[in-house]
Amino acid sequence: MSTENNPICLIEDNKAIRKMFGILLNKAGYQIQEFEDGKSALEWLNKNTAKCVIVDILLPDMNGTEIMSVVRKLPGGENVPIIAVTGFAHSSDREKYLANGFDDYISKPVDTTTFANIVKQIIENKKS
Repeated sequence: MSTENNPICLIEDNKAIRKMFGILLNKAGYQIQEFEDGKSALEWLNKNTAKCVIVDILLPDMNGTEIMSVVRKLPGGENVPIIAVTGFAHSSDREKYLANGFDDYISKPVDTTTFANIVKQIIENKKS
C-alpha cells in the first residue's frame, strides 16, 4: 500500500505544539491530518493510510505506545514510519521506544530548524 501522496498523521494533545508541528511540516511540503487524541486518530487510520505517524507518548485517552501497536496491526501498518515525540528525554528513552517498535524518537522541545528534515529522513529511511 503506497503512502506517497498520503498525509502525515499528527497526534498531539497540546494545541500549540500540534499547530507548530503542522506549520513546520506544511512548510516542508507535507499534508497533515491532525488529532488531539488517540481514539480519533485510530478511527481515521482505520480508513486511511498515512505517510507517517507522529505521536505524542502521553495523550489523554491512551499512550503513544498503544497507538503504535494498533497501527502496526493495520493492513500495511508495518510499513508506516511511526515517530514517538515526547518530553521524556532520558538517555535510555530513545532505545526504549525503538525496542518497543517505533521507527524513531524525537524529544521535546524540538529544534524547529531541523524538525521537518528529521521527519523527512525517517520517512526516507523506512522506504529503503
